[in-house]
Amino acid sequence: MLLDITWTADPVIFSIGPKEIRWYTLMFLVGFAVGYKIVERMFRREGLNEKWLDPLLYFTLAGTLIGARLGHCLFYNPSYYFSHPVEILKVWEGGLASHGG
Repeated sequence: MLLDITWTADPVIFSIGPKEIRWYTLMFLVGFAVGYKIVERMFRREGLNEKWLDPLLYFTLAGTLIGARLGHCLFYNPSYYFSHPVEILKVWEGGLASHGG
């Protein structure tokens, strides 16, 4: 009983009309921003061409989102998504697995 922690934090930070900004979204954005700055610093230190930074960010972002979505679909409910493959594209309805990204 002492090792049991119940945390019922609200996943929504705030709402703007019908749109909700969630903690998960904020953490994704913070992670990519910090990662970008770290890689930018590495590029400068190594004397690499910084024109590749933005394309690298775009490919990393796309790969992370695609991998996280596929991870969710394949690990948590593969039979449903094999029967309804169009549902895989509906990222806005939820379902990104951190171990997939």
